[in-house]
Amino acid sequence: MIGEGKLNKSVPIPLYFQLKEAILAEMKSGNYKSHDLIPTEKELSEMYQISRTTVRQAITELVQEGWLYRIKSKGTFISKPKINQSFIQALGSFNDQIIKSGRVPQTELLDFKIIAAPENVAEKLNLQLKDKVIYIHRKRCADSEPIVMVKTYLPYNKCDFVMEHDLAKESLYPILAGSEESRIYKIKRIIEAVDATAYDIKNLNVNRGKAIQQFISTGFNVFEEPIEYSIARYRGDRNSFEVIIAANASYNKN
Repeated sequence: MIGEGKLNKSVPIPLYFQLKEAILAEMKSGNYKSHDLIPTEKELSEMYQISRTTVRQAITELVQEGWLYRIKSKGTFISKPKINQSFIQALGSFNDQIIKSGRVPQTELLDFKIIAAPENVAEKLNLQLKDKVIYIHRKRCADSEPIVMVKTYLPYNKCDFVMEHDLAKESLYPILAGSEESRIYKIKRIIEAVDATAYDIKNLNVNRGKAIQQFISTGFNVFEEPIEYSIARYRGDRNSFEVIIAANASYNKN
């Protein structure tokens, strides 16, 4: 349990960082469960023989990173584990990712209609301004907790059959795979951290200024034609994203 280990004051590793690692180790080993109360700053200070300022820095960073949360007058608690997403390195649906994490996916379909392509969308999909696109606006949840908001645009002339499906129950990529012309073979993603806006506060249950991980994606078919343009806004406190990088052969030889 927290407090049973010791911090090494003889190494050039900041004590607050060592405390962070000790708390995280206890969480990952299963000694603390979601919503468990951790010791107070005073108790941790006495356990590890360090200042309360050092403890406060460690706890504050863990709160900011989404590992812990505070309730006024009650204490600091363990957050639910983040959902590890690996879709940034491979094609895959949201539902598949959530099911792999042991949670139940849900989708709330907020809008689903045919519109004239906005200027930025027309540019991304190689369309004219008056060309039709399918607009899909979804809230994606895990165990009923909102995880991501997604706005998706598809060229109507290649994806009109999508309108026949129930996107509150079906995943988009398997639907698009029904036609070789619309099947997604490659995705270009731009990832950036942004502050939560009124839109995120309303839909994702986050506070203003909290971190949002924004993914802007363009999906291409086998003919290198853009088929999908999406803007996804993920809660920074509930998601982590995994990337595996392998050295290429030429690098290993040098």
